[in-house]
Amino acid sequence: MRVHVTDLKPGDYLKVDTFSSKGLHVLPKGSQLRIEEIAKLMQHGVDYVDIEAIQEEPAPSSRSSVIQSASRNFDTMIDGFESVYMEALTKGSFNQSVVDDILQPSLESLDKHKDVVSLLLLLDREDNYTYNHSLQVGMLSYYIATWLGYSKKECYEIGRAGYLIDIGKCRISPELLNKPGKLTAAEYDEVKLHTIYGYEIIRNSMDDPYTALVALQHHEREDGSGYPHNLTKDDIHPYSQIAAVADIYSAMTSARIYQSKQELISVLREINTLSFGKLNGKPVQAFIQHLMPNFIGKRVLLSTGDMGVIIMNNPLDVFRPLVQIEGKFLDLARERTIAVVEIYME
Repeated sequence: MRVHVTDLKPGDYLKVDTFSSKGLHVLPKGSQLRIEEIAKLMQHGVDYVDIEAIQEEPAPSSRSSVIQSASRNFDTMIDGFESVYMEALTKGSFNQSVVDDILQPSLESLDKHKDVVSLLLLLDREDNYTYNHSLQVGMLSYYIATWLGYSKKECYEIGRAGYLIDIGKCRISPELLNKPGKLTAAEYDEVKLHTIYGYEIIRNSMDDPYTALVALQHHEREDGSGYPHNLTKDDIHPYSQIAAVADIYSAMTSARIYQSKQELISVLREINTLSFGKLNGKPVQAFIQHLMPNFIGKRVLLSTGDMGVIIMNNPLDVFRPLVQIEGKFLDLARERTIAVVEIYME
């Protein structure tokens, strides 16, 4: 069966070896096509291919059950953080076993979810910002640690530290945390104390100095411009460097009372820029390299008002992908005036 490449679907099988117009062997006979292979055919200028048969789409119920399972885990983690947060507020400490009972199975379940972008889109909620943010930072810290090759035990510790990163905010006035306008210098100084408060609360609750240290250091920057102690690169713990990346990404991509959320890929570009002086380059690059492939296949809204699908990450500019719109292809690396303004679940 001969079809145009734009009509290919994930799951199709190539009937014969496929070559480009210049005679380059692109894909062998029998290849099962995914989004990446379809993009490769397009990249090499292949117009038509012979396929064995169009495979059935995965059962919607399977996809739905994965999403529902992840959503339930997120609900559990958010509810759990709320109870821990309130306990810390009233007692100045929390029960570590409660945190571990909630967090350990939830973080371990993330190993089954490779599409981190879909999980982030699933977490695009209107819940209390602090609780939702803490969940995102814990999740992203866990993934970054995994991508950097930390042991299973270390990944959990780093994820837990990210989850508890803002526990000190329980001592900050809600009116101040939710103030819609710009903070005064004095108000900002008060908000910055959440790092010290978090350190104290965690030290009162856990025999684990690293978790407390992450709460203390997650706003430190390698050039000494951070707080509370203006530390520089060599004085910031690696766990804190990981959590800082997760914290900034979650904050910039979340809607807050005083800030609109930003589009996921554009924030990755900003994070990449921050790796030259502010953030440690290792967790930043691991984050970008593993997150970018997750955008392939996602529906997007462009600044032109058109809806499309990301089909390929551009090797010349990874933050400006190739987008398919109604059978035609738009290279955002060339069309510099057009931007992705929102990304959706498939």
